[in-house]
Amino acid sequence: MTDSSNDHSNHAPADRTIADRALALAGLLQALGQVRRIAETGQANVEVLATSLDSVFRIDAASPAEVYGGTAALRPGLTLLREYFTSRLKDEQLPRLALAVIQLERRFVADPAMAQRVRDGITAQQGAAEHQGSTHPEVMTALGDLYAETLSHLRPRVLVQGNPHYLGQSAVVAEVRAALLAAVRSAVLWRQLGGSLFDLLLRRRQLVNAVEQLLR
Repeated sequence: MTDSSNDHSNHAPADRTIADRALALAGLLQALGQVRRIAETGQANVEVLATSLDSVFRIDAASPAEVYGGTAALRPGLTLLREYFTSRLKDEQLPRLALAVIQLERRFVADPAMAQRVRDGITAQQGAAEHQGSTHPEVMTALGDLYAETLSHLRPRVLVQGNPHYLGQSAVVAEVRAALLAAVRSAVLWRQLGGSLFDLLLRRRQLVNAVEQLLR
């Protein structure tokens, strides 16, 4: 779950680097927004979820924007990021989930064997995703199983709260796990772009400005 945008960022101007990091954070929140929606209602916004799941298969994208199929596809995530920075985020679970995923990603990249296993699992589903779409139930089940067999064994575990009625259904659990895999993909990208938790403190104003510009 790596990509060539890491090299791209090394030569980008500072403002471009911040904008790219904002995109990765937006990708993270967009995926987790769908995790929360699925866990609470049993259903995702298919178009929004597709952007997140498609990003899982764009391992060698030329730029951060291309990971998500263009900046416009990240508008829901950018909106969530702006709400977070302006203390208007209604879902208090999202920041907690985001922090857990960022911590999980650190454990993940420190385990080369697991990283290779995840990459192989994604590659194995590439053809099905291209033919049937990344939100096809069989593709999401495969991605969910991949998450369950790999990342779910790392600590800290990402604990998703929601409606027990839906979280007791295997198809819903698979969809949640697939969206979590997409969230980890964005966390990997954010780190590759030089992102760190210090950004949220020391570069907050720059990130807010970048988000506003991207939304415009």
